[in-house]
Amino acid sequence: MRLPFEPLCEPAPSIFWHDGPCLQRVVDLPRSALSGPIQEDKAKAHAALTRLVRKEVTAYPSMDLCQIDGISGQSPDGNSYPTFEAFAATPGCRQLRVISYKDFLRTLGTALPGFEQQTPIELRQASWLGERIYWAGEYHVEAFACAIAYARLRGLEVMLPCELTDYRLDSAGLQALDDEYHAIAMPAQAWSDRDFMGLLLDAKVPYARLHLLRNANNSELLLLDKRVSAANALGEGLKHAGAPDMVRYLRNLPQITRFRLGHQPQEA
Repeated sequence: MRLPFEPLCEPAPSIFWHDGPCLQRVVDLPRSALSGPIQEDKAKAHAALTRLVRKEVTAYPSMDLCQIDGISGQSPDGNSYPTFEAFAATPGCRQLRVISYKDFLRTLGTALPGFEQQTPIELRQASWLGERIYWAGEYHVEAFACAIAYARLRGLEVMLPCELTDYRLDSAGLQALDDEYHAIAMPAQAWSDRDFMGLLLDAKVPYARLHLLRNANNSELLLLDKRVSAANALGEGLKHAGAPDMVRYLRNLPQITRFRLGHQPQEA
């Protein structure tokens, strides 16, 4: 069996939420998202996955929008940018011509129509993406980024109430997953590979799979129950052959302390 296994890389700094691992999906993961031959096996795997990430929503009466350095949309040109300032320097953003304070108000109003009425803004944060706070909006991303970059450049304070949704890996849930399953990242080609599918199906190995990552070389998460000898043997064999261990990858992701609004995170 020869499959193009590749290591899982730590997410690169990016203003775009969707450039990082979409682990927040497991919080409200429908059972139908998992594939596999046996419903009971999928139900057990689903229960293990939904314990991986905790979600907490907190309302804040006021926040300076200059603390935001991320957007929940996707890059319009397919490239990644580490900061709003880098994104604002692109041709698409420079067309907005945010030069004066009047331009700033116009541009911010395009992204946030309720800005002048102090309409609360929705924000997101994930422990595996560092200290970055993301605006939950997915439209007018150029306008939002340019407005915030201008505000930071001019030292403006732009206050709005907000609702922050915080996602973080649960250490107990991660340990439980490791105790019960081999969680392996598989390339998309695996599901059309005769040798691999033969190992999986001919031996009637119980499994569940989930399309979790956007990297085509590691797009599928394969869950093999360690409590079943055939599944455990296949999991060990795949890891020995170079398949990335998802649990090890998750443990190595950044685990920040809770971000406090209005304060820089303290150095460890």
